[in-house]
Amino acid sequence: MSMIDTSTQPTAQATAVTDPGGTSPRRRRRGKVTERVPRHLRAHLTAYLMITPMVVLLGIFVIWPLVYACYLSFFKMSFYKDAEFVGFDFYQYVLTDPDFYSSLLVGLKLAVMVVPTVLVLALLLASFLATLSKRLAAFMKTTVYVPAVVSSVVAAIIFVFIYQDEGFANWFIGLFGAGPLAWLNTAGTALPAVAIPAVWLGFGVSTLIMLAGILDIPDSYFESARLDGANFWQRTRYITVPSLRNVILFLLVSGLTLTIQEFQLPLVMTNGGPVNATNTPNLYIFNSFRDGTPYATSYSLTAALLLFVVIGTISIIIFRVVSSEKSTDA
Repeated sequence: MSMIDTSTQPTAQATAVTDPGGTSPRRRRRGKVTERVPRHLRAHLTAYLMITPMVVLLGIFVIWPLVYACYLSFFKMSFYKDAEFVGFDFYQYVLTDPDFYSSLLVGLKLAVMVVPTVLVLALLLASFLATLSKRLAAFMKTTVYVPAVVSSVVAAIIFVFIYQDEGFANWFIGLFGAGPLAWLNTAGTALPAVAIPAVWLGFGVSTLIMLAGILDIPDSYFESARLDGANFWQRTRYITVPSLRNVILFLLVSGLTLTIQEFQLPLVMTNGGPVNATNTPNLYIFNSFRDGTPYATSYSLTAALLLFVVIGTISIIIFRVVSSEKSTDA
């Protein structure tokens, strides 16, 4: 038997071929794949993975319904007939309806009454709470937040009793020799009467948000102001308000958006009356949908989309006008 020369045979211990840098082919391929991914994506990969579920939910429940609603607004829909393409007909109908513009004006008036009042009261109370002890501040924060957990329907019913002929409102103005007034049945007083419970419902949350922003301001700012002899109003004007620009901007935009779309309070308290004095845009859309016409669905859907455009335009204008770091970044 001849001897087999194993010097020329490959062995299991043979090393893999490496490149001059000592990197294996597999690692080199992985490196190339990683290099193809933009650097900012690699640096924020964890953040993108965390927001992915919310983006998916937003696309399913917000973006897609909005796109589909825009598509349906070009059709004449009926429960008894097939949908018929009509183009921009319903947009023309809504834009030529004076009641639509009247409802927008009512919503803007309500927002002007409610939002500035809430911002001023929340700022003053939050500034006061920041000066209290922890125990007393905790009690006050709980008390202030109570209206936020009250249903709008319940609040509306409560204030309907308050505005009755022998209710608390007429009793109070009677102390000054005035009244009684038909608060909810007079065009001049109906909208302010609806604005008061709206302020009461939104006051607590706004106060706590303001308080969180105030507590985030360094104490050294206020201490320096006190040493310079600044009183409470001067500290609020020159330190608190400028430091809360972003918070105020958030409350301003969100407050306007929610107040213009107010629905439950005018529905329960006045049902849009008297003579449409409290007929807010959402209440106008709701009544249009309940209309007996066969194509009320298409009309109310188009009105809702136009309201979305109006509110979006107002928000963009506020972001452009109000000086804020966040609005500049946006």
